[in-house]
Amino acid sequence: MNRNEKKYKKVWLTIGIVVAVLVALIGAGEAYFFNVAFTPGEKSVLNKYSHNTKKDPLAAKKKWYAKVKKQHWYMKSATSDYRLDANYIPAKNSHKTVVILHGFGNNKDTMGSYAGMFHELGYNVLLPDSRAHGQSQGKYIGYGWPEKYDVRKWVEKDIAKEGKNQKIVIFGVSMGGATTMMTSGIKMPKQVKAYIEDCGYTSVKDEFLHEAQDLYHMPKPVATVAVDLLSLISKGNLGFYLEDASSVKSVKKNDKPMFFIHGGNDPFVPTKMVYANYKADKGPKQIWVAKKATHARSFETYPKEYEERIDQFLSKYL
Repeated sequence: MNRNEKKYKKVWLTIGIVVAVLVALIGAGEAYFFNVAFTPGEKSVLNKYSHNTKKDPLAAKKKWYAKVKKQHWYMKSATSDYRLDANYIPAKNSHKTVVILHGFGNNKDTMGSYAGMFHELGYNVLLPDSRAHGQSQGKYIGYGWPEKYDVRKWVEKDIAKEGKNQKIVIFGVSMGGATTMMTSGIKMPKQVKAYIEDCGYTSVKDEFLHEAQDLYHMPKPVATVAVDLLSLISKGNLGFYLEDASSVKSVKKNDKPMFFIHGGNDPFVPTKMVYANYKADKGPKQIWVAKKATHARSFETYPKEYEERIDQFLSKYL
């Protein structure tokens, strides 16, 4: 082997090592982000948006929820055969039921204030733990896309237990809001009369792109590549690309009343997303942007107005 051949061999060996290192680093990075995004466990990324309120205007409702007697309901998930858990709180002589869907990294008990509000309005309350959250089983978090079929099964279970005269509302906050919108795009029992979503994202891909730039400070081109790679991993593990899990595409198929709520100062799910969701919806619809509220804080920021607006909306259809 002459000197030039040795030189080229050394150059290509160096390039090969650099490429291998880059692939390993990218793979490790994507594995980290997949774990943070899709696997169960405590989510430290939420700490950036957490805050302490000296006086909690919803404290009485949370206290009521903690003390009220609850029925424990269980069922198998619509796919993957997971055992799912829920609390059910009946209201006196009521045929109105609300299914309350929690957000990413939370569980049914974090929705106690909403349960208190709806119960005061005369609704039976069903609070499921989403798969891979709370006391429900699950290998991965699906951000509403597979969970929408679980919501339908909970509705069918409610009808089977409580009777065909039920009038049912689907309500969700954050990831639960997106799940609500995604659920509106599939065939649901006729007993479902209305949907209410609070601060849900337009699609999982859109939300991941936002978080990659906002939480991890990635330049947009880098964030786009990273999310596209994560989308491929999602397809391999969960069966869907991130762009498939779209609230916008789902509400285009909806013909039931939908109330869209969003904080006007939301840094986590940008407020602009609610306008895209609202515009796409094909059913009777209403929108309220709670001007000073941050992410998932519209009820806390405007407790009286929040309840009044929901009551007025539902009174039209139930």
